[in-house]
Amino acid sequence: MNMDQVMQTFIAESRELLEQMENALLAVAQDGPEAVNAIFRAAHTIKGSAGMFGLDAVVDFTHVAESVLDKVRDGAVQVDDALVTLLLGCCDHIGHLVDAVEADTLDSDTVLVSAGAPLLAALQGYLDGGSAPAPARAASAPAAAAGSAEQWHISLRFGRDVLRNGMDPLSFIRYLGQMGTITGIATLADALPPAAQFDAESCYLGFEIGFLSSVDKAAIDGVFDFVRDDCQIRILPPENRIAEYLAWLDEVPEQRERLGEMLVRCGSVTAHELEQALAAQAADSTGGAIVPLGEILVGQGTVRPAVVEAALAKQRQAPEGKAAPAESRSVRVDADKLDRLINLVGELIIAGAGANLIARRAQIPELLECTSTLSGLVEEVRDSALQLRMVKIGATFNRFVRVVRDVSHEIDKDIRLEVSGEDAELDKTVVEKIGDPLTHLVRNAMDHGIEPADVRLARGKPAQGTVALNAYHDSGSIVIEVSDDGGGLKRDRILAKAVERGLVEPGRVLSDKEIFGLIFEPGFSTAEQVTNLSGRGVGMDVVKRNIVALRGSVEIASTEGVGTTVTVRLPLTLAIINGFQVGVGKSVFVIPMDMVEECVEFRDDAERTQSSDYIDLRGSPMPFVRLRERFALAGTPARRQSIVVVRYGSNRAGLVVDTLLGEFQTVIKPLGKVFAGARFLSGSSILGNGDVALILDMGALLAGVESESHAVAQ
Repeated sequence: MNMDQVMQTFIAESRELLEQMENALLAVAQDGPEAVNAIFRAAHTIKGSAGMFGLDAVVDFTHVAESVLDKVRDGAVQVDDALVTLLLGCCDHIGHLVDAVEADTLDSDTVLVSAGAPLLAALQGYLDGGSAPAPARAASAPAAAAGSAEQWHISLRFGRDVLRNGMDPLSFIRYLGQMGTITGIATLADALPPAAQFDAESCYLGFEIGFLSSVDKAAIDGVFDFVRDDCQIRILPPENRIAEYLAWLDEVPEQRERLGEMLVRCGSVTAHELEQALAAQAADSTGGAIVPLGEILVGQGTVRPAVVEAALAKQRQAPEGKAAPAESRSVRVDADKLDRLINLVGELIIAGAGANLIARRAQIPELLECTSTLSGLVEEVRDSALQLRMVKIGATFNRFVRVVRDVSHEIDKDIRLEVSGEDAELDKTVVEKIGDPLTHLVRNAMDHGIEPADVRLARGKPAQGTVALNAYHDSGSIVIEVSDDGGGLKRDRILAKAVERGLVEPGRVLSDKEIFGLIFEPGFSTAEQVTNLSGRGVGMDVVKRNIVALRGSVEIASTEGVGTTVTVRLPLTLAIINGFQVGVGKSVFVIPMDMVEECVEFRDDAERTQSSDYIDLRGSPMPFVRLRERFALAGTPARRQSIVVVRYGSNRAGLVVDTLLGEFQTVIKPLGKVFAGARFLSGSSILGNGDVALILDMGALLAGVESESHAVAQ
């Protein structure tokens, strides 16, 4: 076993559990006991896993938090806003401890460990005094009442390689002692070989353990998760637990459910024991006859016959219906491996384009058919590979529940968060990079947008302000809106500040969109006072720069006294797209296919001048731009030019080109540092013949067309 790999698994799973813990804490008011149980399970799992690695600082701190959560589950402590705030702080501190584990500084970072002292003191206050009793929780499966410890028997046999794999058998027994009392333990040495065959690096130990505890079978089984493959475990429940299992099976409603699933829900069998029994069933069924699962479980000593008989009787009572759905399966894949796969698929697309080009030149029917089939398969592989990196944006939105809660307390405003469109999917790389810009926009909306409660009431608004996050797909992009129902942007003040700083010439007429866009200028701020959150004019320019770096765009719409909406538009993926290739002279440009609406013939009238670059498209005027002039390309236009009608958000315009080359799969390659500042370009792609095609930045290109049209209109 690679211990470094196991440690990385612990770190990754701990962070996932901390995220679940935070989400459950923020939803505890709505979900009640279910959320409390989820919080407790997360803390308990982190503590148990940390104990396996001897991470005492994590174990000691989490144990105190778990004890408070146990009192909450038992009804001795009520959940209020103060306790939620405290537990969120504990969640953050555990996260810092896990970060220190990853950096291998936990043992030396005494400052970090001591930083948890105030949190421990506050937690101890709940353990010493508690609060008014709350109603006892209801359990969906049998569980012992608080303090009613029961006697379990654990039969444990460690494998030969457990020491070689870096595991200390005694550490598991010591951790077991934290969950209850070990009333008796017998060390078995019957597996010891003769002295001549003894291997000092092998383990020959077995233990029979008497264990007094109020935890359930699954919790005891979870102690041995990290040594699962290196030991054999049998957990025999107390006699009174058998009666509880039978009572639970008698009370549950009749439903079509597999025997193993019913026993796991009952608590008499763990998921691992069920997995072992199913494997044994598959191995014993080679002759055609299937051995009943219940018989295997009883034969292994996993469950008592009476419990199996009761479960089978309940199963026979259930009405016929649809079979239980198959267990969902998922595999954790390293993001670097996915990136490598996407890169290989990109190279495959480029190589396939070259093969298609050769086939068209050769005009061999069999070769053309093969390359056509290959292109279809490559396209399917591309779509499947990209789908692997698509994740729902809801996970990113969930983090803002905590942000809104913390910031609203900090600035003493009552603000709620509304979230919609959380099922919209986009590339994982985009999700990771958009988190910080969205955080700044949300915090800015709360600090600058939402008015104080007295001001809102005076304006006829509810005292509680609202910040809304919404996401949806549009024309091959994902659109994220950050809205608030605050005071809105003061158009005249922004314009005056811009004139004062020399950003706008005095007397120049600007549209509302252009004026609101000025707040993205570096150092621009109209705040009357500086706060801990904002007011220094630092941040909005960084927000725009980060979004533009993702080939996206950001716009602001605001109505004074009503509210503000910031719209962020991003590509769904940064790797491979369907592109529409056009030619201007010898240059090839790529337009994202999702933005192309239609292509029409362009008739260049002699009377048309550059100041009237509009065409009449079925009765509606539409601005257009000549790509040859935009990029200052030499040569003369083709005799028959075409206009590609494109749309990006609310902007619509035409691009005049010489030739239409058609739709192709486009592998996006970033521009080098030398060309990083090139306007109207977002990347490049390699064609089948080895030439480079430039991918157009449609947001910047169409924004430029709109600005020029507005200037001409003046």
